[in-house]
Amino acid sequence: MIKLAYLLDLWKPLLPEDIWAGKDLHIRVPAPLVQEVKDSLDQHMISYKVLIPDVQELVDQSMPRERSSHRHVPEGYVYTQYHPMEEIYQWMTQIQKSNSELVTQHYLGNTTENRTMYYLQISQPSNKPKKIIWMDCGIHAREWISPAFCQWFVKDILQNYKSDPKISRFLQNLDLYVLPVLNIDGYIYSWEKERLWRKNRSPHMNGTCYGTDLNRNFNSSWGSIGVSYNCSSEIFCGPGPESEPETRAVAQFIKRKKSDILCYLTIHSYGQYILTPYGSTTKPPSNSEELMHIAEKAAAALMGKYGTSYEVGPTSLILYSNSGSSRDWAHMIGIPLSYTFELRDKGTHGFVLPPDQIQPTCEETMLAVTTIIECVDQKYFPGGAVLLTSSSLGLSLCLSLESRIPEICPPGLAIT
Repeated sequence: MIKLAYLLDLWKPLLPEDIWAGKDLHIRVPAPLVQEVKDSLDQHMISYKVLIPDVQELVDQSMPRERSSHRHVPEGYVYTQYHPMEEIYQWMTQIQKSNSELVTQHYLGNTTENRTMYYLQISQPSNKPKKIIWMDCGIHAREWISPAFCQWFVKDILQNYKSDPKISRFLQNLDLYVLPVLNIDGYIYSWEKERLWRKNRSPHMNGTCYGTDLNRNFNSSWGSIGVSYNCSSEIFCGPGPESEPETRAVAQFIKRKKSDILCYLTIHSYGQYILTPYGSTTKPPSNSEELMHIAEKAAAALMGKYGTSYEVGPTSLILYSNSGSSRDWAHMIGIPLSYTFELRDKGTHGFVLPPDQIQPTCEETMLAVTTIIECVDQKYFPGGAVLLTSSSLGLSLCLSLESRIPEICPPGLAIT
């Protein structure tokens, strides 16, 4: 078994040293080696089950069968399919044009291969200072459900902000900044060359190997644990902190805005976790109780939709140790609330979640994310009412919202 290890693709955990007795181990086995691996496992009396009989079949199913020119129009955009980067670029342009009163598209930076990174700002006009919720998706190229959720999130907010009181309320106080795909080069590569590609596409060792794991490249205990210095590794942390242009673009922007950012959300797959800082140490953050309370509320809201169970806690304690993550970095520079979402599933499909699971995954995740945003809103902007044309309706809505605060947020978090 040991002699075969270098030929196998570790999906969970990502490092051999994180393999422990009693913990799940997910590996992708090349077709010619399947029988040999099974025989070796049987010989060593190691129990196993096949989660995905044919990975390639799932890959083929996830690819849209038709590309049509009308799909870049928001009304015709299919949110229950995965989209290549070209269509996501078109979607961003069109979503801004169709919602110009609320949405603006902004330049963030350029990738290793000189592609433009844009984020969307969703902001209701206001005469008062507002705070920011940041969300990024697609830091790992093969995790397609992540960009799919960012698109769904934007769509859902824009469709419902006029009719949903909680969205109307938090948009009075908070602007939403959404980066649909952070790792654009890697995402394109996963569509065109290698579906299970993870990293960006920066060249190393004179072009003999490519890619840095961008979520191990932030300046948070960089390179200290849960990384590799081998540029061929899936978790190569890069030659230095913020060595990658994608990481620098995000870090420089967040540092400029950090006094206004109240919550940092980064969306990944798979495993069904809501992860709090830290990954590099078991020492809890100073506000760990608050982080956990809010995450537990979010997980409960998510479970209420389809019964999907998420585990909540610090990365180092419930998943594995890692350093250089954006979640830890955001908290370390002073952003009070910072979470990683690991979306569906637990391994039945892994990184190749079928398109028929996009909608339920996004619907339940919306409930979790909006619960977190509600908690942020109630903590930093307590007691506000949603302003409507009828004063009596505004009063009843205010009373309704205030009566729900204990349900939405943990005791002691609704008011600072």
